[in-house]
Amino acid sequence: MERRKEAKVHLVTQFLYTCLTYLNVENLPLSFNTNALILVLNPTKMATKKLFLIDAFAIVYRAYFAFGSNQRYNSQGLNTSATLGFTNTVLEVLKKENPTHIGVVFDSPGPTFREEFYPQYKANRDAMPEDIRKALPYIKQIVSAMDIPILALEGYEADDIMGTLSKKAEKEGFEVYLMTPDKDFAQLVSENIFLYRPGRSGKPAEKWGIPEVKNKFEVERPEQVIDILGLWGDAVDNIPGIPGIGEKTSKALIAKYGSVEGLLAHTEDLKGKQKENVINFSAQGLLSKKLATIALDAPVPFSFEALKKTEFKKEALMQLFDELEFRGLAKRIFDEELNTSSTATSSGQMDLFHQDPVAEPEVPAEIKTLEECQKRYSLLQTTAEIKALVDQISKLKSFCFDTETTDLDSHIAIPIGISLSFKKDEAYYIPLNDDDLAEKLNLFRPIFENDQIEKVGQNLKYDINVLMQHDVVVKGPLFDTMLAHYLLEPDLRHNMDYLSETYLAYRPISIESLIGKKGKNQGNMRDVPPEKVAPYACEDADVTWQLHEIFKPLLEEAKATQLFEEIEMPLIPVLSKMELNGVSIDVDGLQEYSKDLEKEIAGLEKQILEFAGKDFNVSSPKQLGEILFDHLQVIEKAKKTKTGQYQTNEETLLKLRGKHPIIEPILDFRQLKKLKSTYVDVLPTLVNPKTQKIHTSFNQAVAATGRLSSNNPNLQNIPIKTERGREVRKAFVASPGNTILAADYSQVELRLMAEISGDEGMRDAFQQKLDIHAATAAKVFDVPLEAVSKEMRGKAKMVNFGIIYGISAFGLSERLGISRKESAEIIQQYFSKYPKVQSYMDEVVDKAKERGYVETLMGRRRYLKDINSGNAVVRGYAERNAINAPIQGSAADIIKKAMIDIQRELEKGAYKSQMILQVHDELLFDVVPGEEERIKSLVKDKMEHAVKTEVPLEVEVNFGKSWLEAH
Repeated sequence: MERRKEAKVHLVTQFLYTCLTYLNVENLPLSFNTNALILVLNPTKMATKKLFLIDAFAIVYRAYFAFGSNQRYNSQGLNTSATLGFTNTVLEVLKKENPTHIGVVFDSPGPTFREEFYPQYKANRDAMPEDIRKALPYIKQIVSAMDIPILALEGYEADDIMGTLSKKAEKEGFEVYLMTPDKDFAQLVSENIFLYRPGRSGKPAEKWGIPEVKNKFEVERPEQVIDILGLWGDAVDNIPGIPGIGEKTSKALIAKYGSVEGLLAHTEDLKGKQKENVINFSAQGLLSKKLATIALDAPVPFSFEALKKTEFKKEALMQLFDELEFRGLAKRIFDEELNTSSTATSSGQMDLFHQDPVAEPEVPAEIKTLEECQKRYSLLQTTAEIKALVDQISKLKSFCFDTETTDLDSHIAIPIGISLSFKKDEAYYIPLNDDDLAEKLNLFRPIFENDQIEKVGQNLKYDINVLMQHDVVVKGPLFDTMLAHYLLEPDLRHNMDYLSETYLAYRPISIESLIGKKGKNQGNMRDVPPEKVAPYACEDADVTWQLHEIFKPLLEEAKATQLFEEIEMPLIPVLSKMELNGVSIDVDGLQEYSKDLEKEIAGLEKQILEFAGKDFNVSSPKQLGEILFDHLQVIEKAKKTKTGQYQTNEETLLKLRGKHPIIEPILDFRQLKKLKSTYVDVLPTLVNPKTQKIHTSFNQAVAATGRLSSNNPNLQNIPIKTERGREVRKAFVASPGNTILAADYSQVELRLMAEISGDEGMRDAFQQKLDIHAATAAKVFDVPLEAVSKEMRGKAKMVNFGIIYGISAFGLSERLGISRKESAEIIQQYFSKYPKVQSYMDEVVDKAKERGYVETLMGRRRYLKDINSGNAVVRGYAERNAINAPIQGSAADIIKKAMIDIQRELEKGAYKSQMILQVHDELLFDVVPGEEERIKSLVKDKMEHAVKTEVPLEVEVNFGKSWLEAH
């Protein structure tokens, strides 16, 4: 009878709720219940007290790991990811949910009452990450500065405090929200207690009331979540559960029997292994239920009056934001800039927000889209409209442009439109058709070819290449927002969507909304009506213009403007020209080489199978591991991967050399297979049918060191240490009738080590043009130069190059195949002969620890987020980077400067020869007959004098019909 009465009330309530929803009544509760509807129909009947209890550690961990590999650090090397993420989360709740009462609940250190009856509780949990441990004091200070109470109780977890307070608050008329991603809290949900699960990756927060919990866990009552957890267990908290019962089964059993106790009373209904497990582990199931039960009677000495939301303690909060360098956050909350002078380091240098090592700029709490903003975007189609716009822009000092095209490959892409912007929230889009393409592009020549107007863009090289395909040359100063951000934050992402959301709190329209998701069914921009393309294209130009306005002063503050304006920007047209030039490939030669490799690979495979004594798939790492370590037993106790397979990577195989004759042919087999599949068979497919050349793409914003990278093909990884690998260079040939010139810096990184360290012994060797490895061997082994053996020189060479990368005695012993004691003695002797090299290494690491970054000769910064890590392995890696980055980065800057100087002279002298490739420390030129000596002299001079150094830079220049022959 009582149940039927409740059902009627429930139906009436549901009906009323549906009606109210239909009528668009505002402020409807999360789920329908009688009290909630009374509140809507007659607000004076009920209190509107709204309590938020925040599960501190759950939110902190979630915030920390949300940053992934892009952890945020301040200029003092402190990881602020968890602190920033937690703070943003709390601010978002305060703004969107407007609680009347709030508290942040922490676990207390030490054991809880659960360990008293189950010592293994949470025994499997990993130690708290060092960065989170360091962040906790700041997080608690921020909570206190927000004037939010911090709740903790010895012997109890945050769950128990939240459970106890929520039930007490409900009795006192509160609407309670338990803020945590932990689904275990679902057991506490009732008519006025809700689980509030924070949003992530752009998704809104989830608010679970009784209906949501019933649906998620397939239960009649939220309390039954405890029974599900008792059967299922929890690996994270080391709650054992009952073996063989997972999520699906536990839900089904509780749906049928109502509780763990109900299940245990009906074990005769069960069958087989499940019945056996339930009977044998019944006590464990009851224990697990007890462990999973959140306490509702924790002795929390706290009044709800103290949980009332109040005003922030502004001064205290601003001081904390200043120390943590949360400048954007401070401005967003208080609309005030922080005092940047307070972040000066002990050396007196300013370390501003954008200089943070691997800093993740603050992600705004609220991201807006086009629909939410007032934008003035115009679609222009007539000649008169375009001429009026061009006339207006021709009077400006700077404007932004972006091309819309049919393909990501700029060499085959057809432009279908151009967007332009020169004022925030304003932009113009001009569609281009096949029949008026040349005519309309011609209208833009006065501004694109005006060398007095700055051109702004995102990844400008692409747009410059597209226009160049149609004989429109972009001239004048450039400002590429992608490269500006690359200099400010080299280790982070630089795509426009990311930059827009991070710096402008604005989410651009996705291209998928116009042409569909990636895949075979994705459409093409040329098929989208101009009216739909216009907002998307205008937005690109507008966003890029706004980013340019933000990044310009940031570059000044980072002292990166000179590097930006004198290296990165002038390099764009140089790389664009090189990509357009392309390089010729001997396709027939590669196809013949592929056949030769196929035969060699087949021969090696036959040899491997003979050594194995049985057939198996040589290309299968799993089968290879079983052959090596189970069948042949090459070594005992071989390492396995996480999936249980034996490790058979190259590093592992190299250590097995000499252990069994099968190892050498396996290494050769793999090397040749990779060579064939990655280069020999692929290069012919990359030849442009129109030009009959390969047009690689050079990337300026990939390598954090400043080095260029390339793709389609990746020329930086062409294997050159083996004879077979070097053969690939043979396929890169001169144009018909021309010659290849290869110009390669000789030992540039060693020379830069001598330059930067100032070591007299090393400098003298280079200045006297001695063989540096022989000279080093003479010093290290204490013999006359003429008495240096080939073996001594080899060891010295390994030390010379190893020192640049911070090699250890262990690493050297591994490479040279000598004892660790001998390698340690060699390194010790090396530093005694080159004392300033060791001084440099010590000093650069110390400075990195103080500032969080290192610099090249030209001021390029490499941020080292782990330089102060408490983990010795992680810290050691960062220290090696600190030693190498200034050297490798300086080498990168030098060759970039040389390329700019050479291209300028090629154009000034009207040379017909072309610069076609850059790989590591080498430049390649396609030289026409009659220009050989002039080009050789020009290239050698500009490369050797790109920067002024005490240690002479030396360049080897050679000619040949192919890259291999010239090198």
